[in-house]
Amino acid sequence: MKTIAIGMAALLLGTAASFAAEAWKEAEVGGTKIYTDASGMTLYTYDKDEAGKSNCYDKCAANWPPLKAEANAKAEGEWTIVDRTDGTRMWAYEGKPLYTFIKDKKAGDVTGEGVGGVWHIAKAD
Repeated sequence: MKTIAIGMAALLLGTAASFAAEAWKEAEVGGTKIYTDASGMTLYTYDKDEAGKSNCYDKCAANWPPLKAEANAKAEGEWTIVDRTDGTRMWAYEGKPLYTFIKDKKAGDVTGEGVGGVWHIAKAD
C-alpha cells in the first residue's frame, strides 16, 4: 500500500512539473535565445512592472496578453507565478511577469521589442 502511495505521489509531482514546462519554451531568433509561449509566440517583459507584480491591465493587457498560469501550475526554479488583481494568474521569469504582443502574428515575430521604450524580449540566460 505504501508503495502505491509513493508511486502516485511521484506521478502527480511529474504531472505538475510537466504543466509548468508546457507553458513556455526556448527559441532562437537572430542568434539570440529567447523565451516563447507554448505556441512559439515571443514573450516580453514590461519595465513598469514590479518584481512579482503586474502593472499591465485593461487596454494594456488587451495589447499585451499575460502568459496565463493554470490554476494547478506550480513555480519551478526561476519561473514563478504572479497573482493578478483581476483574479487570474500569470507566469514570471526571474520575478518579471511575461506577456505576448497582439501585433506578433506568427511564431518568431518580435515586433514588440522596444515598444514605448518599456517592452523587451524575455531572453534566455
